[in-house]
Amino acid sequence: MTDKTEKHELGIMTYLAPVVADNLDRHLGLTKEWFPHQFVPWSEGSNFDGPLGGDPWEPGQSRISEHARASLIVALLGEDNLPSYFFTILSAHGNNGAWAEWVRQWCAEEARHSVVLRDYLHTTRAVDPVALERARMAHMANGYVNAHEGDGVLRTIMMLSMSELQARVVHRSTGMISNDPICDRIMARLAADENLHMIFYRNLVEAALEIDPEDAMVALCDVITVFGGPAQQIPDFTALSQQFKKAGVYTSRMHIDSVINPYVRHLRLLDRTDLGPAGRQAQDRIGRYTNRIELACRRFESMRQDPQLQSN
Repeated sequence: MTDKTEKHELGIMTYLAPVVADNLDRHLGLTKEWFPHQFVPWSEGSNFDGPLGGDPWEPGQSRISEHARASLIVALLGEDNLPSYFFTILSAHGNNGAWAEWVRQWCAEEARHSVVLRDYLHTTRAVDPVALERARMAHMANGYVNAHEGDGVLRTIMMLSMSELQARVVHRSTGMISNDPICDRIMARLAADENLHMIFYRNLVEAALEIDPEDAMVALCDVITVFGGPAQQIPDFTALSQQFKKAGVYTSRMHIDSVINPYVRHLRLLDRTDLGPAGRQAQDRIGRYTNRIELACRRFESMRQDPQLQSN
């Protein structure tokens, strides 16, 4: 990173620091304390095989759907890697002041998610605990590589705002297809947290658009058109994601309707007129990207509705 870029990044972070402080106060006033242990059906639990001599896990012991299981594993493994996210984000934002206070608060809240998910999955015997632990070890040993590392604080904030929005959508969908009201309640609780986290980061993005609309639009274009959340670095993510994609947990239609379009509309990205040549070019790319995804979704949906194509 050049001296000029470092000064620019420092300027952005300095400008956004009071915005971070204000939004941290706002967040603390809205977030609700909750306790993971109160959401877990402990009375259903029993010992596993091993030192305590319990029964080994078998697939038939799970009451949740296979697709929900895959989605829950992805959610849990993503939360498990919090130490890597914490280090990466704190390194980018600094270890003092409002930035650091927010990152610590955010990670503490996200850690609740891994606690309740693992306790629920183990207690209800919803997943193979050995395979789950091996996946956790592999994922955490690999660490986390920010896809926008070195690209600046703006892209990191934007990626996080979209990742939290995506997580909210996936959590609610997972709960609804789980066939278990307890799981549905847990995922609704997690989705509520993710929504507040998304709003926090999105508010920072709005502030960045006001201070430097040109650079912010270019950064947003980069993130939106090649978006990939931290979960994509989970081992076997492609195979796992295909399972809950088929079940409708998260589809291309949901990506455009519930994540991309609401995000673009809220920030009024396609309506801004305060842009220079690079900003207008990025704005145009975002518009073409959303149109392309929408067209692809319509074509896929038409193919699914065509009896002749379905029979082939």
